[in-house]
Amino acid sequence: MKRILFAAAFALPFTLGCSAASGVVASEVVSTASGGVYAEDDDPELIRQAIPFGLKTMEGLLEDHPRHEGLLTTLASGFSQYSYAFVATPADEAELEGKSDVARPLRSRAKKLFLRAREYGLRGLDVRHKGLADKLRSLRGLKDALAPLEKDDVPLMYWTAVAWALAIANGKDDMDLVSQVPAPEALMQRALALDESFGEGSIHEFLLVWDAARGGADPALAKQHLDRALALSKGKKLTALVSYAESVSVLRQDRAEFTRLLEQVLAYDVEADPPHRLANVLAQRRARFLLAHADDLFS
Repeated sequence: MKRILFAAAFALPFTLGCSAASGVVASEVVSTASGGVYAEDDDPELIRQAIPFGLKTMEGLLEDHPRHEGLLTTLASGFSQYSYAFVATPADEAELEGKSDVARPLRSRAKKLFLRAREYGLRGLDVRHKGLADKLRSLRGLKDALAPLEKDDVPLMYWTAVAWALAIANGKDDMDLVSQVPAPEALMQRALALDESFGEGSIHEFLLVWDAARGGADPALAKQHLDRALALSKGKKLTALVSYAESVSVLRQDRAEFTRLLEQVLAYDVEADPPHRLANVLAQRRARFLLAHADDLFS
């Protein structure tokens, strides 16, 4: 969650319609969005309530600056992370508890929010590489379309791919959307080639989950992705362990490994690493839920 941040004071000049200052405000909002105020918080509910106001304010700023790469990147990442943590994850948990009436509207909302994030990401990529968004949507010649991209493009590539993949995961009844699977995979593989260290191993974490979700997880490759994710984060991000347990361990029906990894997550002192505090608090919350429902995940 470390990239979702908003400084409420910046809303004032926008609200007053000071368009002359809005360019400065937009850049300041984006700069602040990489800070640690939200990432270091230990109260997910407080953050859940705070984030939407910031995202809507940034959307307002974007109306005056429609080609602002920083805003487009932050909106793509912000909507993706908010939707995953506070909409899609509750939907997953409701489904596991057999509460389909609760899960269904959450799943529908998550899909819409992820598509919103994807569009911001595609717009950002189009600002940097005119015509790229249409090439990605067409699904034709993806390798050639992505060949010109460079390391500086990786943040937009990553968040566009994440949003796209999660939209598909939450819209499995939308066959047109499901058919677009090659696009996020191509984006993420190209991002890996350009900068595997992005997000302290986030690309590796995505790929280990992605392979498992498609039912083709190679245990050796998945373990390599996990090891690299942990190495790049210096073991300070718990999300990779939860992702591996929930996807690969469950797919392999290895309950002992599942339990061991999640207990390792719960044993971690989240106060030892403030920059990842919120993400780790959420990871521990997920670990507790999964352990409590292990009987539903293993035959």
